[in-house]
Amino acid sequence: MLASLIEKMVEDTYSEAFAGICSRVMVTADDDEIITRTAFDATSTPGTVIGRVEGGIESWLEEDETPDGRKGAVLQFWYDKEDIEKFEVELSYRIRQDILVKPFTRVFDASINPKGKIDTMKNVGHCGDGYEWKEHLYGRDMIVVPIAIPDFMIERELGYTQGIMGANFWYMCRTKQAVMEAGRKALEAIEEVEGVITPFDICSAASKPETNYPWIGPTTNHPYCPSLKAVLDKQSLVPEGVEYIPEIVINGLNRAVVKEAMRVGIKAVLRVKDVLKVSAGNYSGTLGDYKIYLRELFE
Repeated sequence: MLASLIEKMVEDTYSEAFAGICSRVMVTADDDEIITRTAFDATSTPGTVIGRVEGGIESWLEEDETPDGRKGAVLQFWYDKEDIEKFEVELSYRIRQDILVKPFTRVFDASINPKGKIDTMKNVGHCGDGYEWKEHLYGRDMIVVPIAIPDFMIERELGYTQGIMGANFWYMCRTKQAVMEAGRKALEAIEEVEGVITPFDICSAASKPETNYPWIGPTTNHPYCPSLKAVLDKQSLVPEGVEYIPEIVINGLNRAVVKEAMRVGIKAVLRVKDVLKVSAGNYSGTLGDYKIYLRELFE
């Protein structure tokens, strides 16, 4: 059954993905509301295409899974260039503006085989204006930043590593209901894969690198816009019957977990009524560091 669906519905194409650097961190808080709001706020704006970091929630943690015995979340933050200094600054903005300001939050390193370490004192610790101090707590070397609700804590070093970002698949739908049902099923399946995030979740805006407005950056991938099908005529690449082309973007710590996330995500959407075809975004192999062929995911 699955093999026939793949042959019929999955295009013989590939997703083009990119090398990126990732910092994997753990955030904890006193209660569910704060940890949920903190995790979503800190990862809410994917931004690598505009020179900022992007993030996502990898998993939620129970009290027995964190250093300080509180509930938490594992977050990933990504940048698409080997510019560690820029990455440190952009990451610090997310921590300072979205985590430090939430009551009773703490940040711990959750890196796996890190390539290097970021010293958090310069761009986060010094928010204490020189009154911050170092202390060994919860089995970690922590910085304590005195703030009005005492006190924010962050591990002195956060690891970073190189991974894969921007892997994707498109699922082409006949109905609005299929967009949401298939997307939710895909995200649920991908959540079970350790080491990956979906920075856009269900994404409605596929882009292309060439543009008439270079100061904006990537703009709409017009051949795949259903609303432009009549205007573009033969230049349109929207298949017959397709009214919506959502995308799931995946970042992961290595090629194996990215491929597994793509596999389970595609498998989930294939079984939803009114999903007509699965494809992927690429740039004819000219930009990305990796090609991930869709049909090979099921071999």
